[in-house]
Amino acid sequence: MWEMIESMASDRTWIYTGIAGALFGAAFLFYIKDTRIGLWAYSKFDQCMDWLRDTLGITMLDQDPEAWRKVNPKIAAKIDELEARIDNLNNNAIKIAAVAERDSAKIDKLEERANTQLMMDMVSK
Repeated sequence: MWEMIESMASDRTWIYTGIAGALFGAAFLFYIKDTRIGLWAYSKFDQCMDWLRDTLGITMLDQDPEAWRKVNPKIAAKIDELEARIDNLNNNAIKIAAVAERDSAKIDKLEERANTQLMMDMVSK
């Protein structure tokens, strides 16, 4: 055991091969991530992690439902803006409906008065 440690301390090629392997691995993953086989492999890995989470109850594998906001902050901001606009439009529509209902009630009263006045005029003639 001690001889192995001494050989690792004196012969440093293991450091260089480790670094080179890591760089080649990162380059390969960067290349393959957008290919069909890469997308398939990532989806299978994700399915495997979901299975482990569901079967074994490992909560550490739970994904944050808001994690996409960290990855895509511009899209998240745009969605928040659009949701605020939708809420504003809904509130305005509710106000307009209330005003229309109130005005409809006023119109109904005016029509009723006009009909009553018309009936009175017809009776008086």
